[in-house]
Amino acid sequence: MTDATPPPEAAETFRLAYVPGATPGRWARTWQERLPDVPLEMVQVEAADAVATLHDGGADAAILRLPVDKTVLSAIPLYEELPVVVVSRDHLLAATEPDEVVTRDDLADDVVWLPRDDVLFAGGAAEVPGRAPEPYDDGSGMVVDPERPATTADAIAWAASGTGVTVVPMSLARLHHRKDVTYRVLDGGPSSPVGLAWISDRTTDLVEEMIGIVRGRTVNSSRGRGARSARTSSDAGAQPARREEPGRDRPRGGARAARPASGKGVRRHRR
Repeated sequence: MTDATPPPEAAETFRLAYVPGATPGRWARTWQERLPDVPLEMVQVEAADAVATLHDGGADAAILRLPVDKTVLSAIPLYEELPVVVVSRDHLLAATEPDEVVTRDDLADDVVWLPRDDVLFAGGAAEVPGRAPEPYDDGSGMVVDPERPATTADAIAWAASGTGVTVVPMSLARLHHRKDVTYRVLDGGPSSPVGLAWISDRTTDLVEEMIGIVRGRTVNSSRGRGARSARTSSDAGAQPARREEPGRDRPRGGARAARPASGKGVRRHRR
């Protein structure tokens, strides 16, 4: 009777979640260079689901929109995105130069549609510019509030139709770009900070490796697994110290060491 062969262990994988608009490509490439034996799985999630994905174990870390609950999560700010106003090509603001900024006063007469997945004005952290959509008669004598666009893509489509404008982070305006819209930076609008977050109690060596990558650390200065692998490789490649053979005498103070026949490796001095 032979012993059953144990099943092979599953390959270790690091899962990095990211929200729409985030661009983790450069960090993913660095990961592949430093840890080619650990596959990096990219998990795209909606902004509202990023934290839940970490809690549920669907990802080891996430590039998401800040702030987060620091009592459970650890986070590193990476960059802040500028807010932009998305307008139709027929809008007056579309005639301005691409590098010109828009002020709140410029939007005083515009209806501003905020999608339900808005990440700039959620929670009332900042005042929404322009005019809010007005209630209307639905035809039965009932006055109802207009529905908000379900997604950022829908809000941009509504702006393209000329029914109003929307304000979103620049990366989302680029992500959902259409030929019939353009955008301008909103001066004084709320920015959208983006960062790397993970569950504090799950700070593994692979999480440390990702922290080092997004912070721009070199492989030797990182605290993760890649640094230990680099040090191990360096130690393995080091030349062992030469052992003196028995019976071989070292040159003594009065003895002249032999000069290489080629003259190479000799420091010459001018007289």
